[in-house]
Amino acid sequence: MAERIECAVIGAGVVGLAIARKLALEGREVVVLEAETAFGTHTSARNSEVIHAGIYYATGSLKARLCVAGRHLLYRYCEEHDIGHRRIGKVIVASDETQIPGLQKYQAQAEINGVSDLNWLDAPALRELEPEVRSVAGVLSPSTGIIDSHGLMLAYLGDAEQHGVSLALESPVVGGAIEDDGIRLDIGGAEPMSIKCRSVINSAGLNAQAVARSIAGVPSHTIPPSFYAIGHYYTLTGRAPFRRLIYPVARQDWLGVHVTIDLGGQVKFGPDFSWIQRVDYRFDDSREAAFYEAIRFYYPGLRDGALQPGYTGIRPRITGPGEPAQDFVIQGKDEHGLEGLVNLYGIESPGLTSSLAIADHVASLL
Repeated sequence: MAERIECAVIGAGVVGLAIARKLALEGREVVVLEAETAFGTHTSARNSEVIHAGIYYATGSLKARLCVAGRHLLYRYCEEHDIGHRRIGKVIVASDETQIPGLQKYQAQAEINGVSDLNWLDAPALRELEPEVRSVAGVLSPSTGIIDSHGLMLAYLGDAEQHGVSLALESPVVGGAIEDDGIRLDIGGAEPMSIKCRSVINSAGLNAQAVARSIAGVPSHTIPPSFYAIGHYYTLTGRAPFRRLIYPVARQDWLGVHVTIDLGGQVKFGPDFSWIQRVDYRFDDSREAAFYEAIRFYYPGLRDGALQPGYTGIRPRITGPGEPAQDFVIQGKDEHGLEGLVNLYGIESPGLTSSLAIADHVASLL
């Protein structure tokens, strides 16, 4: 006999925890099922820790709408819960005249998305703000920020637990089925068991498609393909030469080698972008030369030997090589025809920024 649970959230990353918190605040009984030994060990812990403004995303997309709404919610939440963050600002830079149309396109798209605080910078104004950056023009985004992602997840989890949420670690979902009286989930680990749920939110990140395929009755045509894109980060030794985040104009299907700064003042460069076949966080130090070349387009003062290997992160993608990046996919009954099930696919950047808005959206689908 399966134990009955009102609602199960699969995946204890930043989005899963935000959803569990939201549902608990609405008075639902919630358990969070996490396959790993701790929460937030994959995409949520291996990113740039940036609060995005919502500049780049396609008009009307979930990424655009949820990022802009989520940013406002997230800044307020951080202030109310004393979570480490800084509204540090970001400068998008054009290294030569050919990239200026790209900057103009960003500014126009930002306005469409509801980001109305971008400021155009000519070369002298940019040098005054960031003397070490070489650029012919730039755009300043004052509402971009940085955040302690682990502190944020701790706060989400604390809120959730205060409202009755249980976190079950080392509890992978290995199967299940859509049944007449609910959704059965089969849970592996040291003490395998089955639970019967009125609602299930599949927020398993890198494993969301595999989880969906393991639940009998989920229409296969609604489950998108799964791809993994790895990004490397290098750290900079010595004094930080920048006061803000620096983003070059995008190249192909990635945004180039960014400058990010954490709350401790450590400068990081990345991520780059390449495809991998499976989840593997090993650092490929052969990419160092390409980093030096890309960074020196806008930071010619980078010294030889100043970069040190940092870490890698993996994006859950639903489109593969040669295809454009897709929007978030958040499926409720209208998409798959099943009562009480929400599947989230391709929740990459700006998932952290959007987490509270994603939680609101998921709650509305239930």
